[in-house]
Amino acid sequence: MAEYKLEMPLTDDAVDKLRAGDVVFLSGTIYTARDAAHKKLFELLDEDKDLPFDLNGAAIYYVGPSPAPPGRPIGSAGPTTSYRMDTYAPRLHALGLKATIGKGKRNDEVKTAMQEHTGVYFGATGGAGALLSNSIEAAQVIAFEELGPEAIRALKVKDFPLLVINDAHGGELYAKPVLDT
Repeated sequence: MAEYKLEMPLTDDAVDKLRAGDVVFLSGTIYTARDAAHKKLFELLDEDKDLPFDLNGAAIYYVGPSPAPPGRPIGSAGPTTSYRMDTYAPRLHALGLKATIGKGKRNDEVKTAMQEHTGVYFGATGGAGALLSNSIEAAQVIAFEELGPEAIRALKVKDFPLLVINDAHGGELYAKPVLDT
């Protein structure tokens, strides 16, 4: 297992070197989107309309943050369960998305898409939303404000702590054997 500091947007070279189990500290702009936002993104794609952000090299964080307390850019920002976005992820990877961030396992179609398009799935620690929010320096709603917590936000992150769960080579942290102790 290795440790990396990566900057957004992600490149194929940066993603290609990652392996399941690696620790990544991510900096730059990432985007939030959950179920309702993904549905709206697909409506835009199906209508041949522009998306609210460039997918090339992008990372989508599956999160619905709580309201920002005074003096903070965002409230608690813990990951949501990723499998709910599995229907959408393969197409987004084919269009240039490099990373998704959430918790839990991904289905085989998502894993295949990550291999075909040099993508990665990062795990963020569930239950640590308040701690994760400390790595978020700014948050701005950029689309679908009517969705409230599920609106798409651009988050400026600094050393956002992540773990590589699925890499672009078919590796999966959750599939690694547990050693007897």
